[in-house]
Amino acid sequence: MKRLSSRLLSWYRKNKRTLPWRDRADPYIVWVSEIMLQQTRVEAVIPYFERWMRLFPDVRALAMASEQDVLNAWEGLGYYSRARNLHKAARLVVDGHDGEIPRDLEKLRKLPGIGRYTVGAIASIAFNMDVSTLDGNIKRVYARFFDVTEPIDSLAGEKILWNLADENIPKGQAGDYNQALMDLGAMICVPKNPRCLICPVMEFCKARQNGTQEQRPVMKPKKDVPHYVHAAGIIIKRGKVLLAHRPSKGLLGGMWEFPNGRVIGEPAKELAKALKTGYQLKLRLKQGANIQNKTALGVVQHAYSHFKVTVYAFECELVSMSKDKNLKWISLKELDKYPMGKIDRQIAHRIGQQNRT
Repeated sequence: MKRLSSRLLSWYRKNKRTLPWRDRADPYIVWVSEIMLQQTRVEAVIPYFERWMRLFPDVRALAMASEQDVLNAWEGLGYYSRARNLHKAARLVVDGHDGEIPRDLEKLRKLPGIGRYTVGAIASIAFNMDVSTLDGNIKRVYARFFDVTEPIDSLAGEKILWNLADENIPKGQAGDYNQALMDLGAMICVPKNPRCLICPVMEFCKARQNGTQEQRPVMKPKKDVPHYVHAAGIIIKRGKVLLAHRPSKGLLGGMWEFPNGRVIGEPAKELAKALKTGYQLKLRLKQGANIQNKTALGVVQHAYSHFKVTVYAFECELVSMSKDKNLKWISLKELDKYPMGKIDRQIAHRIGQQNRT
């Protein structure tokens, strides 16, 4: 394994990716980048990271920001609990650690949103500790290096990979080694059609020797993805539109949305029931508003990680509403200031287009 790490590190020094968070040992920078990179492609992360660092250049700036500003900066990157946890953790770092991200791994692990993978990345890259880490790329590389037959998304598979990662960390070089594995997985040991012939460590790969590289990593069978249908009521009055503020926990926590609810039958007929249940709104469809004609806001679809949703957006007139503190009239000109998920942002764009024509 010393030969493997030596060969891999040599390749990394010559071929490593140029990334805005690379070669900067600031633990805050490493932390933000690693959280953003979870389940998200590097190409998508780069502009968000650069904007984030302009808005919140250090942990104190992030701690002082409002949740709405934080979610606005994150909008479009998805998995919004990552942003909320970053924000909460920054405040804990300022309040409990005098603004210094703790080097103690147990204290680091107690911060919201920081698990074993993130601890390993921060400890090895920012603090130069001999600590392993496992992201999606590293899991795939190790699954092929050692021809792991257990599904890597199972408890047994993860245990095997963590043991392999711990056993193969080169002393004093964990940061570069972990990043070399990440780059190898991103550039050569890719998910489909791995580029084995140009791999600098091909001779060490058991899956290559066994001819199983295309079958690795093994994954558990995917479950059927449920599909839900929602109806949304778009209520515009005197240049303002009614929005609802989602609870701080759960899917899209802290984001804003157009009042909506899940329906089983025909969306237009079940709209009133859906909104009465969730928001205590009494509405009627705006005259002539339906999915087919030009005054409708139409249908918006989106796939989340574990389900799909189709939202039918209807222009409505308000009959009555409760004094729900989570409901707020927002100026149409200020919709961009309110963080939304992708579905509601698409609806907001359609409202903007309609009001400009």
